[in-house]
Amino acid sequence: MPLVHVSLRTGKSDAYRQAIFDGVYLAMNEEFNVPEDDQFMTVTEHTAANFRYGASYLGIARSDDLVFIQITANNTRTIDQKKALFRRIAELLGKEPEIRPEDVFVSLVEVEKENWSLGNGIAQYA
Repeated sequence: MPLVHVSLRTGKSDAYRQAIFDGVYLAMNEEFNVPEDDQFMTVTEHTAANFRYGASYLGIARSDDLVFIQITANNTRTIDQKKALFRRIAELLGKEPEIRPEDVFVSLVEVEKENWSLGNGIAQYA
């Protein structure tokens, strides 16, 4: 049950933002076995004054098209699954909406399964 938050600079089209959702979800489906209809995602847009990044941190040449993708998920995946997810997200977003791999920044936040309530005030996975 991943929860995805995407942050990017303002000015992108609805189709661009939807392509990010589609690519991230497909990668999670393929690499994390996230089931159909398990899509909980938001996009937040920021002005230039409210969006800062290291343009060359770790020798990676980032641009203003940088996209931050934060995924909160259960801590049940292997390191290999995580690496595969990161690769697949960059690959899919490179195809549509054509984001350079240097501009795909992914952060995975892992939580215990009992830390979710998906509605009705119930801890469904506890």
